[in-house]
Amino acid sequence: MSKLVPPHGSDTLKPLALEGSALAAELERAKLLPKVNCSSREVGDIIMMGIGGFTPLEGFMGKADWQSVCDNMTIESGLFWPIPITLSTDSEDVNQGDEVALVNGETDEIIAIMAISEKYSIDKTHECNIVYKTTEMAHPGVVMVMAQGKYNLAGSIKVLSDGGFPEKYSNLYMTPMETRAYFDDKGWKTVAAFQTRNPMHRSHEYLAKIAVEICDGVMIHSVLGGLKVDDIPADVRSEAISVLIENYFVDNTILQSGYPLDMRYAGPREALLHALFRQNYGCSHLIVGRDHAGVDDYYGPFDAHNIFDEIADDALVTKALKIDWTFWCQKCGGMSSMKTCPHNAEDRVLLSGTKVRKMLSDGEDLPETFSRPEVAKVLQAYYAGIKDEDKVEIKLSGHSAK
Repeated sequence: MSKLVPPHGSDTLKPLALEGSALAAELERAKLLPKVNCSSREVGDIIMMGIGGFTPLEGFMGKADWQSVCDNMTIESGLFWPIPITLSTDSEDVNQGDEVALVNGETDEIIAIMAISEKYSIDKTHECNIVYKTTEMAHPGVVMVMAQGKYNLAGSIKVLSDGGFPEKYSNLYMTPMETRAYFDDKGWKTVAAFQTRNPMHRSHEYLAKIAVEICDGVMIHSVLGGLKVDDIPADVRSEAISVLIENYFVDNTILQSGYPLDMRYAGPREALLHALFRQNYGCSHLIVGRDHAGVDDYYGPFDAHNIFDEIADDALVTKALKIDWTFWCQKCGGMSSMKTCPHNAEDRVLLSGTKVRKMLSDGEDLPETFSRPEVAKVLQAYYAGIKDEDKVEIKLSGHSAK
């Protein structure tokens, strides 16, 4: 019997993806249904529900759930949930009681069937203020919300596609059932998830190694969905992380995998969501460092730490493994943190994924205090292949500029 943490709000995972003859029959039926296009974020949410990553959700949230999640971080039933999972449309032709085919707006692939239980409007400004703490259009999460359609559609879904993630990412892409089976096979009972949308620099490596000391294993869990234009593609990230694991971690302590969501950049609220779905993946802990899931300077460096103290003790089984600001200290001669290093700011080399990307984009070499040479080699090869006209200017701001 598995000794891993239970799924969120359920004794078992609840994947919504159909298989076999049921899948084939519903795919044929979906061709005849009215179609609703889905954004990249919505597609990621659908795939996540399909694999059970959003257990116990059975579909997209209605207005009462949307309101309660925004204001109370629970769905109407009282179950903890920190960010609304919603679907929108501008269509006047679909209504409560209809069945519709949900279509990937980028590929035209039918990915799900939805039974519409409610059609409603929301206050987008309210969602942005509460969830993202801002309404500024410079924030990528705000852009996602404000770009939503006039109406939200609620209802249960049947998922008909894996979004091509297994084919594109092969063994890197793992479902919650697969990661749980892997952890059980290894005999891991406690597992820390390391969330990343970046290749791992020395500070990230240090965080993961702290977790290895505490837990049976660490899952380095990369975003495979949509990112900002200046973020590094998943295949490059994966290669860089692989050489780091191969050269600098003990065998059988690390699993590298990925998940299909887009980043929302919601800072503290997204840290809670990250912990929630890592519970579904079988992780007992989530590593939460500086400015988790943040962007620019919209959140304080440890707001994502503090928010875990604001939720009920029983909201999540998966707990935050909070780690202070980490850096290379010249006097210590190695990686350290604010809790362990007694030296002054001028002795510390502060790291951030943005700073690493900025140096690479500018053609600068990464010092070994920033990145392992094997990792730097992979990243330098990627940046060297970007044409000048395709480069995106990377600006340092907020915590990354320090």
